[in-house]
Amino acid sequence: MKLKARVLDIYLLKQFIPIFFVALFLFVFILLLIDLFANLTRYLNNEVPISTMLKVSVFYIPKCISYAMPISLLFAAAYTLGDLYAKNELTSVFSTGIPIWRFSMGLLIVGLFVSLFTFFLDDIAVIPTLKTKNDLSRRALNEFVTEQNTSITIIARGGNLIYHIDYYDIDRLVLNGITIVERTDNGDYVSRINAPSAEWSNTHWEFRNALIYEYIDGILRVNPLEDSAKYDEPPDIFRRGSVKIEELSVKDAKLLVNDLRYLGLPYFKEQASYYHRFSFSSTSFIVMMLSISMSGRFRKNILLMSLFTSLAASVVYYVTEMLCMMLAGMNYIPPIIGAWFPVFLFINLGLYLLRSAKT
Repeated sequence: MKLKARVLDIYLLKQFIPIFFVALFLFVFILLLIDLFANLTRYLNNEVPISTMLKVSVFYIPKCISYAMPISLLFAAAYTLGDLYAKNELTSVFSTGIPIWRFSMGLLIVGLFVSLFTFFLDDIAVIPTLKTKNDLSRRALNEFVTEQNTSITIIARGGNLIYHIDYYDIDRLVLNGITIVERTDNGDYVSRINAPSAEWSNTHWEFRNALIYEYIDGILRVNPLEDSAKYDEPPDIFRRGSVKIEELSVKDAKLLVNDLRYLGLPYFKEQASYYHRFSFSSTSFIVMMLSISMSGRFRKNILLMSLFTSLAASVVYYVTEMLCMMLAGMNYIPPIIGAWFPVFLFINLGLYLLRSAKT
């Protein structure tokens, strides 16, 4: 029985893998075309060279792979199992006493592996290449981020200094509405500085009417800041604007969430995005469960119906995920629930459909 099941696992994977890679290529190609044609008019108006357009598309490929991986799995699995059922091969398998969940165990393992792969792909390749792609596109289209930045949070000196600036005037090199928190390597509080403004003096920031809050003899005391020479972070780091968690690795994203919470700044949206890094990687496993549960439900027009169900299930899942993330970002629901609720909802839906699937 074990040998028979192992042979069937190998046979199923041989049917599935070619379809998966063809579907992945097609979906990635479609996403690249959508991005290209969405900006084609602006590319032509700005006389962007073809080489630059191709370079932008190349750097967009990792993100397209990340987007296309779940729907390609869903399509390939639904089509493979539907085709086997239409040829009565699944009926032969079920007559041996092997249930659908055992016959599809290889596909579930593939979905789990792809989920892990997607997580590391996003963290290592997708984030840096997407940032590069966006920078290239902005330069090609002559789009410049405004130099007048507001609500800036900068982490300096390995996390020992955290700046929060209400408004940065790049022309005059003036910081306005300044809060600086200094802490030790262990994260312990050292001091906090509040100042209405500071001006760059070629070597350091000169604060105006700055107050420093620090513990002296175990008592928190407030004194005027006498010397600001140690605060010499170059002005260029404040030109980056607000830190975008989408452009940070998982490790740095966690540090950003902790720093925002430590400063008492809004962090719900960033925390939801941090949890979403983990929950989104499970999408491949979820869609694999859905595709297996839908196997054998179509005996005609298998290609068309597999593509339709793949797109429909993906749209429902992504819309649910988008709504939950939006509610979490506005603090209507806890961030962890906003990120993980769609995962648990569709896992339970997949289990229910799997139980009701034909065997």
